[in-house]
Amino acid sequence: MDSYASFRESDPDTSLESGRKKRRKIEAESQSSEYGRTDVKWRSESAQRIYSVKLVEALQRASQSAAPATSRSTGGRTVRDLANRVLAMAARGRTRWSRAILASRLRLRRLRKVRKPSGSCSRPRKPLPAPSEDRKRRLPAVEKRVKVLSRLVPGCKGIPVTNLLEEAGDYIAALEMQVRAMTALTELLSGSHSDRLGSSTPSPA
Repeated sequence: MDSYASFRESDPDTSLESGRKKRRKIEAESQSSEYGRTDVKWRSESAQRIYSVKLVEALQRASQSAAPATSRSTGGRTVRDLANRVLAMAARGRTRWSRAILASRLRLRRLRKVRKPSGSCSRPRKPLPAPSEDRKRRLPAVEKRVKVLSRLVPGCKGIPVTNLLEEAGDYIAALEMQVRAMTALTELLSGSHSDRLGSSTPSPA
């Protein structure tokens, strides 16, 4: 028995496997603690204040570089994209959804640079086969909801359910902070606008 135990301890495969298990456990614990920290971070007033300042700066830069004849729908889309990009930058790339938002911006820039001229002919893409009705029926209700959730959270398609739930929790907390910050900014801007209108209105004699 002593010789077998010493063989097990000296076996390189066994030691490698135990080392891998320890590393996985440490990574899982650090990841869960990291998600817990970011989740709390989005609920703090300092995070909301920093996000508001960065968002106002980004909007000012965008308004200076934007064309004067910009439609309302394009302007609303620009504000939404800016708000999401500033939110992803506030996450500092610690989560999948923030990295996915930042990567999508980089992909758009590359596509604009290498965009082909309108006269060039390209092969039409074949449409992807639609999933059969039998396969749709076979999907359990929980699996369907998980699939929908993975589509709603950026960069989370095909990841394990535990990681998906952690990403979704952090993403929802970040979106809630974004709504609070943008609501406060809207109230502040509308209040200052009404104050300017009131001061410009002449008082009755």
